[in-house]
Amino acid sequence: MIRFENVTKLYKDKKALEDINLEINHGEFVSLVGQSGAGKSTLLKLIFAEEKLDSGRILIDEVDIASLSETEIPYLRRKIGVVFQDIKLLPKKTAFENVGFAMEVAGYAREKIERDVPRILEIVGLKDKIMNFPAEMSGGEKQRVAIARALAHKPVLLIADEPTGNLDEINSYEILDLLHKINNLGTTVILATHARDLVNKIQKRVVTMETGRVAYDQAKGHYKL
Repeated sequence: MIRFENVTKLYKDKKALEDINLEINHGEFVSLVGQSGAGKSTLLKLIFAEEKLDSGRILIDEVDIASLSETEIPYLRRKIGVVFQDIKLLPKKTAFENVGFAMEVAGYAREKIERDVPRILEIVGLKDKIMNFPAEMSGGEKQRVAIARALAHKPVLLIADEPTGNLDEINSYEILDLLHKINNLGTTVILATHARDLVNKIQKRVVTMETGRVAYDQAKGHYKL
């Protein structure tokens, strides 16, 4: 599904990523770990074309991202749901409206939005919060809305960049369980985190990054420093 071939990314002549070779298959759950500055976020930004690489290739379903035009990139992004540590919900919109707005921007008909949003919010466990505003929800609930928003266009890949960074332990494990559920439904999940306990609980593939390189790639292992 995703293949990095000798990928290097520079920021002002400093290598943020260096000679990355990595393959992630359909349906995998991959934990991407490493200390701050290891290159995790940069690698993720390259996948959904927020950043451009300096050398090498990134292929998604055998399509070279660098070959895409500006008008084609939005179609790539519709395949990818993204969740950040900074949740960025619209404060004056309800949970329904936050998810629905994402679908509206993507061009979905109102009828489909009305039908699908309640189903998506039910998947993330927020059926009873559908008309609540962000200020009326806990941190964990707001992150669930963010995940629902990322799922709105039925992505084949979900990228979660430090989604539990601002949450307590209980809410962090609840978000982790939700990501597992989404993965079990067939969506490929890439979780970038520095939370050792979460990674060790997952018992899935772990890719450890150090100073812009892949240091370890364990099919089923622990956060190895």
